[in-house]
Formats: sequence, structure tokens, C-alpha cells
Amino acid sequence: MFEPDRARPRSSEQTPQLRVIATNPSGRLGGLVDAGNEAAFCSAWLSLQCNRTSGVIAGVLMMPPPGDGVSVATTSWPERNLYLADLMRLAERAALERRVAVSSDRIGSESTAGFLIALPIGFGSEPIGVVAVALTAAGGAPLPAPETLAEQLRWGAGWLEALPWARRSTDVSSGIAQAASCLDLLALIGEQPRLQATTIVIANDLAARLRCDRVSVGVTRRDGSIRLRAISHSASFKNQSRLVDSIENAMEEALDQRSSVVYPALPSTERTVAMAHQALTESVRMSGVSVVSVVMRGGNGIQVGAIKFERHRQNAFDLETLKLAEATAALLGPVLALQLRANRLIAGRVIDRISEGLAALLGHRRPALKLGVILALTAVVTLILANGEHRVTGKSVLEGEIQRAAVAPFDGFIRSAAVRAGDTVKSGELLATLDDRDLTLDQLKWRAERDKLLQKKGEALAKHDRANIVIVESQIRQVESQLALADEKLARTRIVAPFDGIVVSGDLSQTLGSPVEKGKVLFELAPLDSYRLIVQVSERDVQYISAQQRGTVAFAGMPGDRLPLVLSKITPVTVADDGRNSFRVEARLAELNSNLRPGMEGVAKIDTGQRSVAWIWTRTVLEWFRLAAWKYLP
Repeated sequence: MFEPDRARPRSSEQTPQLRVIATNPSGRLGGLVDAGNEAAFCSAWLSLQCNRTSGVIAGVLMMPPPGDGVSVATTSWPERNLYLADLMRLAERAALERRVAVSSDRIGSESTAGFLIALPIGFGSEPIGVVAVALTAAGGAPLPAPETLAEQLRWGAGWLEALPWARRSTDVSSGIAQAASCLDLLALIGEQPRLQATTIVIANDLAARLRCDRVSVGVTRRDGSIRLRAISHSASFKNQSRLVDSIENAMEEALDQRSSVVYPALPSTERTVAMAHQALTESVRMSGVSVVSVVMRGGNGIQVGAIKFERHRQNAFDLETLKLAEATAALLGPVLALQLRANRLIAGRVIDRISEGLAALLGHRRPALKLGVILALTAVVTLILANGEHRVTGKSVLEGEIQRAAVAPFDGFIRSAAVRAGDTVKSGELLATLDDRDLTLDQLKWRAERDKLLQKKGEALAKHDRANIVIVESQIRQVESQLALADEKLARTRIVAPFDGIVVSGDLSQTLGSPVEKGKVLFELAPLDSYRLIVQVSERDVQYISAQQRGTVAFAGMPGDRLPLVLSKITPVTVADDGRNSFRVEARLAELNSNLRPGMEGVAKIDTGQRSVAWIWTRTVLEWFRLAAWKYLP
């Protein structure tokens, strides 16, 4: 079994002793650690390498400066280097041959034994520089072997090999900072729906981010000039002031050169013209101010505006700030271009669409669009030049030319109905009968009365009573007239067809036994061989028709048969149908069909002559526009 360890007190001998070793920052590595720039760093490194190696009397370091692969920066040690020319020749030879080069000639005024050595430093196929040193055997010290010295220099070159990585790290950090700043600005202006508010936000935010005294934002007009839209920390400004004119001139100077302009100029902008920027500083008494103008471009490369930055010369613009300003302008350009297009009036948008269409039509691409436009133009020209038959269309109804009504001859009751609407009848055919029982009784009554009077007349004749004979004869004539009336009524209880035709309306089969009044229409009849066509022509089209014009009609009951027609009469009578006025036009059918029936409806088309096809298709719209213009225009 394991026993637990008992806690034992630690003695002072078991406690580790800590010592603090002070370093001298001004020692040999102090120059490398505290170097303010790459030139001082390279000078400190060369001085350190030469001082660490005994016998080294001179050295030179050749490195290309950052961003320039042609010129070479040279660092020499000591300040009065008597062997500089020899060392540089040997260094150039080593850089050309990409290997260690050694010159074993005697050096110095006394031809002291020694040698010169140069070797490329770095890794890969492209060295980052060349170092060359001169060694002598002065003082009796032995000379180190060239291989040993070269190895020692390679070990010390790690400081120099870290320089490109430091440059890249600085560039990446700067790029990240620029990107973050630009994204924050984009997020801020994305909340602004209007162009004026967007430009004000841009001016104020850039003035704070870049620590500028004043930032101005201008946008281009259609003629290419600049219009100042916002000045940082200013709610409003006078458009006709001297300051505004000078700022706009400076921005236009940058737009004309299509590049950024800096005054006083930086080394990278010395070739740009900055006369307007100089005039700006002199006109508003800003001689101690540094000015930068950068150009904003849209997505298609069109210049949409410019941004002008101002600082005191004590805090003048450097290359890093210029790059940040240009990157910000490159991101803001497309956003302002979109807002400019969105804030334009309808006329401006129409002009843009026309310009885009012409560019697509006249450009080298989009052959399908060009082919479609050519076909459309060909079709339009064909429609304008080609002629077609202009025809006026209207609803039509077929009616009988002669239409006869069968009416009730007297008050009575319907006894029977032999036909109804739609039946074809012959002349004299029974249509309906009325109840004749009351009329038969009247007939019998008057016959009895006549017989009675005839008997009285005979008695008067037997008595030769001349006066009574005259009275009885007058009574007999009265009774005979009543009897003739009863006979006539009995004959008229039979309602017959007056001619061969068709029953157009009337159906008494459901009203047998019902009373009818004298003169009530019981049936309507029309002949089968004589018709007229009623066409309803719109008031817009009545001006194009006249009598004797021809056309065709198709009825709903037989749409496949097109029957010719001839207009016979245009009546000045209008009919309201579906909110439109139509004129009643009568026409005759040139050909008859056995299937025709009165009351059939269809569509008639009247030929009015040859007209342009384009006019035929657009006539209705053009006439509507003319009427609307006459109605609403003063």
C-alpha cells in the first residue's frame, strides 16, 4: 500500500534564485533596435558586421529601395571609405553571377596582405542585396578564410532578410486599415436616401477620419463641369462666392487630368498641373495649407465628381494619406453615380435610356438587338407604304322586309292555338281560334227574331195594312244586319295566315282559355323571301359609309357563310348600346339562303376603300387623342 507523502517544509536552498541582468540599449544592437527607417537600419547592420569581424577595414551594402527595382541604395562603412569603388565593382559582379566573389589582390597603400569579398544575401533566386567587405592582416592577426567570413555574413543577414516581410506586413496593415475605414464610410452613407445628405455625410466623416481642416465634395454636371454640393461642418454656402468658385476650379483641374492633384506636390505627383490649387491657396489667403483633390469614378469609368482635402502644412499630406483618399474615392464613386441617376428627373432618365439604347444599337455587340430593330423598322415602313381595305364593323340584325300582325278581332277567349313562333305557315293556314259559343247564340237569337218579323209581315200583307208593313220591313232590315254582324264575327273567330311566311312572334299554347282584348297582337308573320339587314354603325365610323357601298355579313347561326350586302339607307336615328351611340343603317342581302330566319344576329363589315395599313390600325387611337386634345387643351 502506498502511504501519502507528508508535507515537508521547503528550505531556502530549494527556492530558485532569480537574477535580473540589465542590458545596455546603446550597445551594438541598439542601432538595429532603435533605427527609425530602413536606411538607418542598414547602416547600423553594416557597422555591426564590420566591427564584429577583426581585420575588416571597409564595407559596403547595396540594396534596392522598396518599390523600385532599378535604382540601388548604397550604405558604406566607414564614412570615408577608401575602397568604395573596388567594393562596389566586386558587389556588382557577385550580384550578376549570383555567387560569392573574392578578390585576393593586395590592398592599401602599403600593399598589405588582404582580400575583398562580396556575396549576395537573401534566399531564393532573387537576392535582396549584396554586401562586400575589405580585410587586411594589419597588426599581425591572421586572416580568416573567405568561406568562414561568408558564412558569418550569411548568419548575420537574417536581419536584412526580415525587411521585405516587415514591408509586406506594413502594407497589409495599412490596406486593412484603409479597407475598414472605407467600409465604415460606406455603411454610414448607405443610410442616406438623398444625394445632398450623402455628400454632407461624406464631407464631415472624411474631415474627421483624415484630420482635415476642410473637406469639399462636388459632382459633375452634364457638361462636364463641377458643382459643389457639400463642405464639411457647413450646413449651407453661397454658390456664387469666391471660395466656391476657387474650389470648383481646383476640382475641375483634377478632372481634366483624370488623376489626383496635390499641392505642394508629392514626389509621385510632381508631373501634375496644380495651378488652380495654387490659385485657391492664394485667392483665399491660405498660403499655409496643403490641398489634395481626388477623382471619383462610376462603375463604367465615368467621372462622377471630386473630393478636395485641406490641411495645414505643418501636417501636410503624405503618400499614405493620398492612397487612403484615392481608395475612399474609388469606393464612393459608384455609390454617388447610382444616387445621381436615382435623383434625376424623368427627362434625365429618359435621356439616359435613349443614350443607352443608342449605344447598344450602334455598338459592336448585341447583334440580336440590331436585327430586331431592323426587322421592326422594316415592318413599320411596310405598314406605312402598304395599302389595305378599310372596313367598318358593326352589329347586325336580320328583319323581314314586310311584317304582318295577326290581332284579336273582338273581345273574347282563346280556344285553340295551332302554331307558335318559329313555325312556317302557308297562306290561309289556321293560326288560332277564338271561343264562338256566345256568337252562335247571338246568331240563333237574331235568326228567330227575323222569322218572327217575317210572320208579322205576312199577316200585315193579308190585312192590307200598309202602315204596319212599312214598320215591320224596317225591323226586318235591322235584324238582318245584326244577323250579318253575328255571322261575320263567327267567321273571324278563325285567325288564318295572310301569306306564306314564318311566325316571328307569338305563342298562345300556354294561354288557352284566357281572355283577349280587341286589337291585341296575337302573332307576327314575315315572308321567307324578302329581308332587310339592320346594321348598327358607331358614330365614329358613320363618316366613312354611304349608300350603295358593299360589304359582307356573317350570322352567329352560320358563321362559315359570308353573305354579300349593299347599303340602301342611312337613317339619322341613333341607338344607345353599351354606353355608345350607333346609327341605324339599312342594307339588302345580295344573296339569300334557305337557312335565313328573321331575328338572326351577326357582324357586318362594310368596305369603304383602300387606305394605309398603318392608318387602319392606328385610326381609332389617333382620333381619340385628337378628341382628348380638343377637350382638354385651351
